[in-house]
Amino acid sequence: MKKLTTLLLGFMFSIALAQAPANYYNGTEGLTGAALKTKLSQIITAGHKDNGYDGLYNGYPTTDSDHYYENDGTVLDIYSENPTGTDPYTYRHGIKKCGNYSVEGDCYNREHVIPQSFFNEQSPMRGDIHFVRPTDGKVNGMRSNYPFGAVNSPSFTSKNGTKVGPSSSPGYGGTVAEPIDEFKGDIARMVFYFVTRYESRLSSFSTGNMLGGSAYPGLQAWERDVLLAWSIQDPVSPTEIERNNASYVFQKNRNPFIDRPDWVQLIWGTQTVDNQAPSAPANLAVVSTTTASANLSWTASTDNIGVAYYKIFVNGVFHSNSNATTATVSGLAQGTTYAFYVIAVDGANNASVQSNTATGTTQIDTQAPTAPLNLSVTSVGTNNIAVQWTAATDNVGVASYDIYVNGELQGSTNSTSTNIANLSPVTTYSIYVVAKDAAGNVSPQSNTVTATTSAVGANCGNENFETIPASSSNYSTYNWTSNGISWTSEDSRTDQTINGRAITIKNGFLTALSVPNGIGDLKVTTQLKFSGSAGTLKIFVNGVDTGKTVPYSSNVTTTTVTGINVSDTVEITLQNSSTTNRVAIDDMSWTCYTLAAVNESAINKNSISIYPNPVKNGELNVSGKNLSTINTVQIFDFTGKLVQSIAQPFKNSGKITLKNLPKGVYILKADNSTAKFIVE
Repeated sequence: MKKLTTLLLGFMFSIALAQAPANYYNGTEGLTGAALKTKLSQIITAGHKDNGYDGLYNGYPTTDSDHYYENDGTVLDIYSENPTGTDPYTYRHGIKKCGNYSVEGDCYNREHVIPQSFFNEQSPMRGDIHFVRPTDGKVNGMRSNYPFGAVNSPSFTSKNGTKVGPSSSPGYGGTVAEPIDEFKGDIARMVFYFVTRYESRLSSFSTGNMLGGSAYPGLQAWERDVLLAWSIQDPVSPTEIERNNASYVFQKNRNPFIDRPDWVQLIWGTQTVDNQAPSAPANLAVVSTTTASANLSWTASTDNIGVAYYKIFVNGVFHSNSNATTATVSGLAQGTTYAFYVIAVDGANNASVQSNTATGTTQIDTQAPTAPLNLSVTSVGTNNIAVQWTAATDNVGVASYDIYVNGELQGSTNSTSTNIANLSPVTTYSIYVVAKDAAGNVSPQSNTVTATTSAVGANCGNENFETIPASSSNYSTYNWTSNGISWTSEDSRTDQTINGRAITIKNGFLTALSVPNGIGDLKVTTQLKFSGSAGTLKIFVNGVDTGKTVPYSSNVTTTTVTGINVSDTVEITLQNSSTTNRVAIDDMSWTCYTLAAVNESAINKNSISIYPNPVKNGELNVSGKNLSTINTVQIFDFTGKLVQSIAQPFKNSGKITLKNLPKGVYILKADNSTAKFIVE
């Protein structure tokens, strides 16, 4: 649902970065049809960097975080997002990754909008983030390999309205999948990207009743017509623009149909050059306002071919698109007068002159919510404390709750419970909560609770794999939780044993997710199963290759790998470097990170500092030695949730631009160094 506190600044930021780099599309001028498609294919192929299938999860925090609907940084899942209400469930990046599921909300995985079976799971298609989205595992499985189209009588409907069932699209009568209206244009532009980027290889792919067998048009006629309609029905949104920009940073190429949506018609449409703009929308009026939004209406424009959508501007700044002649503009401040106007756009991207300007003043709400009640501690760990409380009430509605620890704001939530992470072991903390409404009125504080975090033992993790999913010889992705740690394994089976049950990986990996207190040394038992030759498993921490390995052979082998030494919350992965060997893993344990394990010179080399602190303008300045050698920066909020990830952050400067982070305390992790900062 679109959160009322979403700031106009966020839209300004997205639109400011919407354009491709200068000269990126050189050579496309005057081209149409197959010639334009081939030229675009050359452009977006030349710079494409393949980060691999496993690398997708590293890219998703920047490409697929919710900065527009709830604006809470959760995984933006096109199969579960409810754009007009509360989401049925949400996922945090890196948590509950899977492929083994029974119902919606169990876990999320990677959805190939063009099924990977069409291209035999080959690279670089398999890991191309432009058409591989993080989505709920159950809905992804129900979509299966079906093409996209209109569904007549659905046999399956997801909780957000995504449907699977018999096609009602002209020209095809088989089973199809139909996303909700909010994401139909997104799907269309991803498919158009695929058949453009990989046009020279389409003849070797399976069609799946979807793709064409030649470079042009690259799609079956019925599917092309469906996607042409969807691309007009659902125009490019701020979320797509943000995703395209982040994908360009991640893999160095762009989706041209997000940058230039008019190219869709020039390639697959009538190929008639349309230079006639729609007429101006008329009779724009502010119908009503709330404390944080305004409802608009206007008279439709006319066009020689047809109006595609309307662009809405607030105080001269682009805000959002509308397919109708009404819209709700959210994210406004209370008691403030705003000026609105609307512009009509046709399928060739011709824009009308602006409508009349209408003004409206948002309402004022001065009544604060009641205080949250019955705050209590539900669990305590070495670096976290979980709390819950009874909801506050308000004359309009409670928007969020601010969490205070030792008198300092840590962050906010719209739930009545939260987990406070990034705490120190064996430390006593006092906690209270206040409620806020959409107008910013703040309640009295709740009761205060105190809790003391636990001591960190020498052993931070111990997994014997006795509670993995039921024994199966099928190679799949499995997920489970053991001793408070979530696990996932890809291309794996669960029927082999070493010292009791074990997990066996083939061309995949085993990952421990969100492990507190870091890792010092790792101990693990391995054995090569069936046929094959001796080899090694690579050790990754937080997606970074440590350069250390675990050997395996046909003999049962227990190995201790020393000196890994990565602090804070970590993700530990063992990856099979062979595509054929099947390696069983058992009795995996590791010690906690200890500062003593790192020599003084290493500490000085990797130390960083942040200024100014608190941060007030959304920009961090980071100082320290050898900044240019840092591969990745991750930013975690007070709950331990990853809210932003930046690859090669200091390649050109020591500055980091934050993505609309709300007030609170955050942890910046730069490779093995960390620093705390506050956003005001």
